[in-house]
Amino acid sequence: MPLIGYARVSTEDQTPLPQSEALQSAGCIEIFEEHASGGNRARPVLARVLERIGKGDTLVVVRIDRLARSLSHLLEVIERLEGKGAFFRSLQDPIDTASPQGKFTLQVLGAAAEFERALIRERTKAGLASARAKGRVGGNPGLRTKDPAALRKVRLARQDGYMARLNETAQDWVPHVRRLRPDMAWEDVLRIINGPLPHSRHWTQSRLLRAVKAYVRDGFLPDEVLGRAGRRETDDRLPAIVAAIKGSDPDITLQAICDRLEAMRERTPRGRTSWQPSSVRMLLERAERLGLLVRQMD
Repeated sequence: MPLIGYARVSTEDQTPLPQSEALQSAGCIEIFEEHASGGNRARPVLARVLERIGKGDTLVVVRIDRLARSLSHLLEVIERLEGKGAFFRSLQDPIDTASPQGKFTLQVLGAAAEFERALIRERTKAGLASARAKGRVGGNPGLRTKDPAALRKVRLARQDGYMARLNETAQDWVPHVRRLRPDMAWEDVLRIINGPLPHSRHWTQSRLLRAVKAYVRDGFLPDEVLGRAGRRETDDRLPAIVAAIKGSDPDITLQAICDRLEAMRERTPRGRTSWQPSSVRMLLERAERLGLLVRQMD
């Protein structure tokens, strides 16, 4: 069961060497190092690690806080790993999702997070009820009078909140959109994005388009990604999809591509639901001949 290590430090002045040495001693065959704040969920190296990990792999960190600074982010990452059939282990914490004890600890953490959210909801309700009993009306006075300045302020705040939520998931969809659009139809781009994600985090096409338009509006994506996709021959569709998966992770194995295609519910050229590495290799070779795959296969 391959172990893949992730080491993180917050600033360039710090060194991840002690973490990397501990991960190497634990048997990690690959170790990824990153200089980034733990509060930033959109870390490029972490995104690459989560894309790289496949079925049966284990993501290993020295401590939980090297991966996530919040319980919600930790559970989100572990859910994504579980969706890919992978595991998580922390060397200095009692969490190893490949063991019954580690799974139990994770369930306790999840229950604690839900309990905390329930307490916050109850306190909010109690506070609103107390305010109403004292004759105080909640809400923004400017909104009640439909003041233009207040309405504009709320609208901008909502936009900022929406962009902040998008930034937390940007690693899931922005690289694919940037690389595949407008050469590939939105339907196929959507299937490639959703392939490695757990069902609870799947995108709909309308939601994805709204996110892309917001990023184009703010200059994070070029206008070209919203262009009309060119018509592609039916026989070229599968090679294009396989090339896109390979392009997002050049080191991905043929079997991992098979797993991704099955998760996307793509049928083989012969109409079967189960994929074999030989079929994927054939499509990759066709993609190279069509000029869809820049990098040569190993």
